[in-house]
Parts: sequence; C-alpha cells; structure tokens
Amino acid sequence: QVQPVESGGGLVQPGGSLTLSCVVSGSSFSDYAMAWYRQIPGMQRDQREVVATVFPNGATTHYADSVKGRFTISRGNAKNTVYLQMNNLRPDDTAVYYCKGRFAGPYNYWGQGTQVTVSS
Repeated sequence: QVQPVESGGGLVQPGGSLTLSCVVSGSSFSDYAMAWYRQIPGMQRDQREVVATVFPNGATTHYADSVKGRFTISRGNAKNTVYLQMNNLRPDDTAVYYCKGRFAGPYNYWGQGTQVTVSS
C-alpha cells in the first residue's frame, strides 16, 4: 500500500487561506490522477466528497461547485506532491482533508488526513 501523508491543516478565520500538501511515495506518481477529498463533521467515511482533481499533466483540473473559484489544486510530479491552495475559507469548509488517487491504481489508499477548522 502507498499511503499518502497530508499536512498543512490548522485553524483559520473565515476569509483566510491555507495550503495543504500531500506527499506519496512510488515511482509512477506522474501517471495517475490525484484528488483531494474531505470528510465534514457528521459525514461517514464512505461519504467523503471529492473536492478537487488534478490529472497527470497537471493542467487538467476539476472542482466541486462548492469550492470553484476559491480552491486551486496543483501537483509537483518531481516531488510526488499534490497541493491544495484554499482561499476565502468559510466555516462550512471545516473538515478533515485527504488526498488519494482519483481512480483505481497504486495510490487509491487513504492516509490520516489533515484537519482544517474555519472559525472566528
């Protein structure tokens, strides 16, 4: 199993920004689409929602409607890293954020996640 390691979460005021990072090991990282997911309080594990997806070339991205225009996903294939830049954060963005392979493949495993709390 190739478990990702997420970091960068924390407590931020509404309107603030955070950048999350996710590092994965393995030599085929650049071949696979990666995604950020989140589990909002009260949500079951199997209900985790896809927040953003980045395809292998790094140029093709998809976003959930709730974060469009506020979040930006990117990747550094040389560093096996996926990023999520989050701007204009809102209280309803409070969740544990995870990264994982978007489709079947060697990166389709959950890590520990990183907690993001948006509160004044």
